[in-house]
Amino acid sequence: MKNEVTGTPDNTALRCALWRALHLRVDAPPHVLEDEIGLQLVAPDADWPRRPDMAPEATSAIRAAMVARARFVDDLVTEQVEHGVTQYVILGAGLDTFAQRRPEIASRLRLFEVDQPTTQAWKRRRLVELGYGIPDRLHLVPVDFEAGESWWERLGAAGFDPHSPAIIVSTGVSMYLTEDATAATLRQVAALAPGSTLAMSFLLPADFVDEADRPGLQASKEGARASGTPFVSFYAPQDMLELARASGLGDARHVSGAVLAERYFADRTDGLRPSSGEDFLLATL
Repeated sequence: MKNEVTGTPDNTALRCALWRALHLRVDAPPHVLEDEIGLQLVAPDADWPRRPDMAPEATSAIRAAMVARARFVDDLVTEQVEHGVTQYVILGAGLDTFAQRRPEIASRLRLFEVDQPTTQAWKRRRLVELGYGIPDRLHLVPVDFEAGESWWERLGAAGFDPHSPAIIVSTGVSMYLTEDATAATLRQVAALAPGSTLAMSFLLPADFVDEADRPGLQASKEGARASGTPFVSFYAPQDMLELARASGLGDARHVSGAVLAERYFADRTDGLRPSSGEDFLLATL
């Protein structure tokens, strides 16, 4: 996603990067994820932790959800690399920092970050300015979705090997896409080499969200609409599974936010828990 006026990643991507950094500043260890590189990329004003959308107590649940989501993906990628997978594709990469945070794993991968051209140009510039550079194994793949460009074709042009297994990850994207667009992506993933894995997050309808989290979901919907990128798709878990299987992904599973909460937050004594509302589709080929 991008902001057409400034040519920077949209506000959601910026906030997610700052929430990940805020986790390290205001939440007690052990930290679920350690990521301040996104903060370096954004380079906000010094008073950024005091912004209303960063208020520690008010944002604790969404902050926890963001670090849980990122940690789940980190763990999945690490597991797949140990199984010999050497390609990793991030659809709607935004301010993902895996390549910089996890060099010991990333060095064993060819990593393809797919996003809008202005977002990719901005990120490329910031990585160079910060001294990270763009190593040969990292491919920033610009795709103008609004002009009808095919991410699959651009991925191939960037050197992706469709005959070799890959990890495909899409988080925080499906809610902006129509069901037809998501189905098209799933069909493309279903054509990947055996041994490939997909992890795609999706938003739940309000009736499937814990009552305490429904106001937050409504606020997110209103904020997305106000910024010109409205949420258009919500899926009950069974509906997402049916869509995946109809698209050719026979081995599709649902991973709930509650599972991630139990996995990463069960032993905490500070009450930090992720909000409900975003689950994962996990599929293997």
